[in-house]
Amino acid sequence: MKSGKLIKYLNVIVKFDERLRLVENLISVSDRENKMQSISSNEKCKSCYNKIDFAQLFYVLMDEGLLFFDATDKKSNRSKFQFFLENNFTYSGDAGIQSKIKSISRQFSECKGYIYKEKQITFLDELITRIQERKKRLESW
Repeated sequence: MKSGKLIKYLNVIVKFDERLRLVENLISVSDRENKMQSISSNEKCKSCYNKIDFAQLFYVLMDEGLLFFDATDKKSNRSKFQFFLENNFTYSGDAGIQSKIKSISRQFSECKGYIYKEKQITFLDELITRIQERKKRLESW
């Protein structure tokens, strides 16, 4: 066999090998992503808050526009937000045992209502105190 044909065949083999490695890398990356999705869809983030305080925390973040799914449609944003919280978090229920969030709609409504204004002010005062304590710790480093 002539050396020109041999080089041509070797180039074909090398290019095939490069393509094969590229496909293998793509498959392994998507496998890792699938595994991460599987972990994240089964495991929920836990909270030290009771259900109403948990709702208040996220309602404030949503209502102030700090976290959102749909910045242009408040109703859609709230619905998506509630769905996200219900599917990805637990709260501290009776005796501190983590409980699934079956629905958080009522608690979100309470956050919006005037009747529960004092509860929200108390919650915000406690949150502000915690954040101020953290700020002091960081400043003292």
